[in-house]
Amino acid sequence: MTKITEHIKAANGKPIFSIEVIPPIKGDNLKSLLDNIEPLMEFKPPFVDVTYHREEYIERPMPDGTIQKIVTRKRPGTVGICSAIMHRFGVDPVPHVLCGGFSRDETEDFLIDLHYLGIDNALVLRGDPAKPFNTFKAKENGYSYASELVEQVANMNRGVYLHEEDTALAPSNFCIGVAAYPEKHFEAENHDIDFEYLKQKVDKGADYIVTQMFFDNGKYFDFVKRCHQHGITIPIIPGLKPISTRRQLQILPKLFHLDMPDDLIKAVEACENDQQVRQVGVEWCVQQCRELMAAQAPVLHFYTMGKADNIMKIARDIF
Repeated sequence: MTKITEHIKAANGKPIFSIEVIPPIKGDNLKSLLDNIEPLMEFKPPFVDVTYHREEYIERPMPDGTIQKIVTRKRPGTVGICSAIMHRFGVDPVPHVLCGGFSRDETEDFLIDLHYLGIDNALVLRGDPAKPFNTFKAKENGYSYASELVEQVANMNRGVYLHEEDTALAPSNFCIGVAAYPEKHFEAENHDIDFEYLKQKVDKGADYIVTQMFFDNGKYFDFVKRCHQHGITIPIIPGLKPISTRRQLQILPKLFHLDMPDDLIKAVEACENDQQVRQVGVEWCVQQCRELMAAQAPVLHFYTMGKADNIMKIARDIF
């Protein structure tokens, strides 16, 4: 397996194509996900991100009038999907590793499983609050911040494991990715504090950054410039998603706390149906990609959200 930073170095300045996929709902077949990915292998993505989804809490009314509280995980299977992608397509999987829902010991066990599988990349994230709650709360003996989790992975890379500080153990070999928000994380008080948190993750061992989706390249370019001003010089990978439905004009800004450019809004509102919206989304994303390639973005990373046909159109145009 090859580290993300090594893939970037080997590309010699040529932008790399990569994607992120979401595990299927529990009980669905994995075949549809893999079949969806397969056509994209034409563009030789060296790595594929696989998201991880924490537990959810459900309240179910019982016949006796009481409420049963159920903990469920609707999209399990991240490790299995990583293994399937690795063996079927011969590309590097990048599993997401979350603070949310895990203790430190559970995280270490998860990372050891990845290490034994030969997976050398991990995208380290705090994660979202558990549904239906709106506030993030760490699990007992877990982490509240991604920087703490980065530090644990970096320690394992040095052979330092939990409860075994005085024992020389075999080190792991993870290339550590972290997330960033070109338009500021919604919980950060201001941009400067947001950059301080990002710098903490870099100082503790992050090797590269993947951004949240954006639709205005100016946001990305300004973000990269400000990263450099804050001494952050590791690769910064832009995250991209073509808009595909009119409804996403309202949904995406609320879910991901981002701005939609006026020209994109007007183009979508002029569409008569979602098929036309999907084409507008493809054309807008193609222009984004061309501008990012001209600026030598290291990777063009696409959030597929379970669909690949529009990503295919974009990739055929630019790669």
